Amino acid sequence: MKTVRWAMIGCGSVAERKSGPAFYKAPGSALVAVMGRRLAAAQDYAARHGIARVYADAASLIADPEVDAVYIATPPDSHHAYSLQVAAAGKHCCVEKPMSLNAGQSLQMQQDFSDAGLHLFVSYYRRSLPRFQQVRQWLQEGRIGEVRHLSWTLTKAPTAADQSGSANWRTDPRIAGGGYFADLASHGLDLFQYLLGDIVEVAGFTAHQAGLYAAEDAVSASWRFASGALGMGCWNFVADRREDRVELIGSQGRIVFSVFDEHPVQLQADETLSLHIDHPEHIQWHHVLGMNAHIRGDVSHPAVAEQALKTDWVMDRILKRNPA
Repeated sequence: MKTVRWAMIGCGSVAERKSGPAFYKAPGSALVAVMGRRLAAAQDYAARHGIARVYADAASLIADPEVDAVYIATPPDSHHAYSLQVAAAGKHCCVEKPMSLNAGQSLQMQQDFSDAGLHLFVSYYRRSLPRFQQVRQWLQEGRIGEVRHLSWTLTKAPTAADQSGSANWRTDPRIAGGGYFADLASHGLDLFQYLLGDIVEVAGFTAHQAGLYAAEDAVSASWRFASGALGMGCWNFVADRREDRVELIGSQGRIVFSVFDEHPVQLQADETLSLHIDHPEHIQWHHVLGMNAHIRGDVSHPAVAEQALKTDWVMDRILKRNPA
């Protein structure tokens, strides 16, 4: 398979610049069909991005014989049902993060694809970004010695839409599986396990401090990695200002970086380095390249369902979600 032919379910904001163009611009990749809940919006997306076919329903898109793999770019509440349809059709799949509403759904998704001999990926694309590859290289080189502790603070002030009570799927637990924590913290929790290994124990607390929406707006947690390193997180989405800071404390130095903000990655050890590493124009570029190479059997891509399941397990425990 020299070119992987993708189809996309969902034509929302994430598909406009972050992901969609990477599927048709990346070498060895093509985006041949799209489907959206609103047909007019899908037709508009296809016209602007040069996509040949537009479908009004997911079943028809999935059944298209010229589609090898399906990218599900919809909110988490639809990932489970759509992905099982893709597996039944004998095609590879990528779902947006988080993988689903809970670890129980995600496990069934992973098992269905594994049983069918198919690949299921999750859009934890930070595993592939050059800035985090640099952090991983420093860790593998032992630049800060043994990792002792990780801390992450992510805060932001409520938006005008939050204040007004406007509809927002990201703060509706029935759709998102939680609030901004499920949407945003999942990226970091996945990345940390890529960098430092599995989280094996975790406990958390949640609160509705401002009461602006149904989901939690404040979360704190602590955990232990299999290596013995400890971690803690503070996520508050009704705070005074935005902050995004991760600090890795080692026996011989520290690494500081942001999960979302494009601040320099900093090494504070036997030498002090501050590197500004730009993201690609389409942030899922390296993720798409990796998935296509994995499907062709060239390399193993790290953002697979087996890894994403570990993040769902952590989030279930922090949010005290029913994993079934």
